[in-house]
Amino acid sequence: MSGGAQILVPRTSGETKQASVLPRTRCIMKYVSILSMIFAGAVASSAAASEESFLKSIEGQWTGGGSVLTKIGGSNVRVSCKMKSDADATRFSMDGTCRALALVSRSFTAKVASSGISFSGTYVGVSGKPSRLSGARRGNTISFDVTWANAVYGDRKATMTIQKVGSNGLRIRTIDRDPSSGKSILTTQLDLRRS
Repeated sequence: MSGGAQILVPRTSGETKQASVLPRTRCIMKYVSILSMIFAGAVASSAAASEESFLKSIEGQWTGGGSVLTKIGGSNVRVSCKMKSDADATRFSMDGTCRALALVSRSFTAKVASSGISFSGTYVGVSGKPSRLSGARRGNTISFDVTWANAVYGDRKATMTIQKVGSNGLRIRTIDRDPSSGKSILTTQLDLRRS
């Protein structure tokens, strides 16, 4: 043979089949990757739209009342309340006042931001100091872990829920723990209607 000649070795049928399959496999994998990115983007967009819809549904003027427990082992006090809430795609705020026995009035505010279904923010109640809120939404209810600015009912931990009830109802509850028994106690329940 001459020095520049190449020896051509014929491929077996298996090698030919493998060579033809490889480009096709790469093409399929690329297609699946693109579909996955499109699907993930669609899910994220749908979740954002869902949160915005929920937040806008709790916007408005609200009136109603409920009960507040003044101390562990004490009696519930009936209160009447009014509240205004504002919301956009990623945050909401609440500004309200509750009155008991037509004499004592207490205001409360909450400012909360959302990231997907997770929420965080602050709540200011009777103490006048901001307490931390951190939680998530499930269905029509946002559940928060609360860290009070000061010890309340013996500690600084509690749970708060904001629940959409029907199209025109809103229920706000706080649940604390009895330090002596360890049992959970409903300390506040407000049932409000859109006014």
